[in-house]
Amino acid sequence: MTRDDARRRPRIPLRLGRPVRWQDQPLTWREAKPSIITAALKQATARPSGNWYVLGASRSVAQGKRPYGRTIGGVEVIAWRDRSGRLRAGPGVCPHLGAPLRDARLVCGTVVCHWHGLRLNGEPYAGWEPFPAYDDGVLAWVRLDALGGEPPLERPVLPVRPDPSRSLDAVFEAEGVCEPEDVIANRFDPWHGAWLHPYSFVDLTVREVPPAAPDDGATPASGPPASGPPASGADDGFVVDVSFKVVGRAVVPVRAVFTAPEPRTVVMHITEGEGRTSVVETHATPLGEDARGNPRTAVVEAVIATSERPGFTAARSVAPLMRPLIRQVAGRVWRDDLAYAERRWELRASGRFPG
Repeated sequence: MTRDDARRRPRIPLRLGRPVRWQDQPLTWREAKPSIITAALKQATARPSGNWYVLGASRSVAQGKRPYGRTIGGVEVIAWRDRSGRLRAGPGVCPHLGAPLRDARLVCGTVVCHWHGLRLNGEPYAGWEPFPAYDDGVLAWVRLDALGGEPPLERPVLPVRPDPSRSLDAVFEAEGVCEPEDVIANRFDPWHGAWLHPYSFVDLTVREVPPAAPDDGATPASGPPASGPPASGADDGFVVDVSFKVVGRAVVPVRAVFTAPEPRTVVMHITEGEGRTSVVETHATPLGEDARGNPRTAVVEAVIATSERPGFTAARSVAPLMRPLIRQVAGRVWRDDLAYAERRWELRASGRFPG
């Protein structure tokens, strides 16, 4: 940041929002065209993932007493840390008699089956073959080639993030009855923000939509163009001006760009305003079907915040106290967004979806 930037930056990032009643805010249903959302969704799902799926938060896979277990696309997966702290992953079914390895014990970085004592150190053994695993410092990933069916990539497709030494991360997780595309479609509908989440967002205006979206005669949104590409380098994002509510009429205005680096991820990049270069990554992981045959999807959202203000250093120093607060805020928003995604899947499954 230059000295001129520092002069222009307000000492206090808060602004007083306009006192507009919920029902009197600008209507967005004409701008939120299904064709735009569908086009962005198709473009995202056509991108390669290399068969990588998010397991959960990196810190959830600890050197504890038991492996971390999750079912992805019907495949039982376990993950753990070996003695050196390296992330390991593999099938969650014991190759001997099928014991659930998520209930196994961890002894000095080795998985010990609780049925008959078969031991797995992360290398192929007794018919058990490991899955490639990757720890990006915030999230733990596993590569499932048989499930994904794509040409494999050595690492997951990741967006650019703030410097870890100058940022604070928190991971929120939830599950819903829907498919990953329903979660991604929700993220590609920024127009719902101030209507569905009036407790969090106000003054939301979509400035630009991805150029790949079809030109169906819509009038482009007014306002200044976005200044440069998002942090990921992509040029096909939704550009949104929005104010985050803090308390009362106090808001923090920012410009954000939503992009999809791979088919099951949408990233919100803060490109202007307070917290510039911060990101919110929303990852959708298919879990498989529930007892009724309905698909379940995990939402794993990583908030990676940064700021050049001196007070942010103090916030980072109490990260364990800040993370629950960040997860609480994310959880309130996702309570509504999962209802959106579940409703979308319900209508699609019954052939009633109007989009």
